[in-house]
Amino acid sequence: MVQYSDYLHDTYLTEVSTPVAHVARQDGGDAWIAVRRNIFHPQGGGQPADRGWLGEAEVVPFRDAASGLVMVRAREGDGLAGLAEGDVVQARVDAGLRLLHAALHTAGHLVEAAGRTEGWALAGSIHFPGQARIEFTPPEEGVDLSDPEDRDKAADRLSAFVAAMVADDLPVTADHDAAGLRIVRLGDVHAAPCGGTHVRSLGDLAEVTISGVKVKKGRVKVSYTASHRPRG
Repeated sequence: MVQYSDYLHDTYLTEVSTPVAHVARQDGGDAWIAVRRNIFHPQGGGQPADRGWLGEAEVVPFRDAASGLVMVRAREGDGLAGLAEGDVVQARVDAGLRLLHAALHTAGHLVEAAGRTEGWALAGSIHFPGQARIEFTPPEEGVDLSDPEDRDKAADRLSAFVAAMVADDLPVTADHDAAGLRIVRLGDVHAAPCGGTHVRSLGDLAEVTISGVKVKKGRVKVSYTASHRPRG
């Protein structure tokens, strides 16, 4: 029961032919299927799940807590219920949505890097379209962001940092530390454990905008938007 997480190695791989790795059934109900070459990113780490298809059936991937496998549900009549281990199927994801998710997640790391230059510490993140934001804990002594003018100035500084890094087209890479954690790096300006999808370099990002800086319950909340640059 081996599964390879291809989405971690190539964000831009959006279709693959793969054997079924595992089929499980619970209480005689629907089947749950895991494919060997998995290109489906499940929801997690602040990133939404891919929209995908297995054969002609639309599926939503999730990570099974017991096995650690990324699985999809086979429903009656969708053509998947009869699949068995070893059967070869075609898997694909919505390429446009995949690139949007990758751009938002990468931009989130970049916004975090910008926040660190303000002396802020990461407190939380979400990379969903229309909801993307990074939350920070500011130092006890620092700029008083209760003033709207100070918040605007902070947003300008963040925006300038982000724009400079995108203009420099820093590479986005991933490796593993001594403990086996996957570390995503933006050149030499940022590194963090992450299991999400990312663009190849910051020059792939377009329309990265700091859309708001707010302070609530002791946290600085930085909202942002981003997209993937059109691929020629």
